[in-house]
Amino acid sequence: MSRSDLYCLRCGTRMAYRERFGKLRPVCPACDYVHFEDPKVAVAVFICHEEQVLLVLRANEPERGKWALPAGYVDRGEDPRVAAEREVLQETGLQVQITRLLDVIYEGLIVIIYEARVIGGELCAADDAAEARWFARDDLPEIAFRSTRQVIAAWQNGNSA
Repeated sequence: MSRSDLYCLRCGTRMAYRERFGKLRPVCPACDYVHFEDPKVAVAVFICHEEQVLLVLRANEPERGKWALPAGYVDRGEDPRVAAEREVLQETGLQVQITRLLDVIYEGLIVIIYEARVIGGELCAADDAAEARWFARDDLPEIAFRSTRQVIAAWQNGNSA
């Protein structure tokens, strides 16, 4: 859908871009409804076991062929903690329990990063992960996404990642 294909949620009129609240936003020329385009929200999960971090090889774009923390989008109405546990299970076959919030990073979308511990399951790549594997601090593959690189760097430096 292009920017010109937006229609008013109230009356169905094609939206036009006009300045509202300090920036260009879709505004209905018929009823003056202003549509606020919200950012997507994603979750990522840092799991460390026996001094190794769990990473998944991305099977899809963006960053296909690079490694990242298990991650994915939060569904509408879904608790982000539940989304994080769901994404880990879908991508790695592991059941986890969220232990704490690590960070919230903006990189075009809002990424909520949790730390978790494994409570069950067997490691196997699935969903949009081509591979799932544990990596030592000093033997890391090519990492995708600024948020994953930031968490991994903190862990490598002995900070509370």
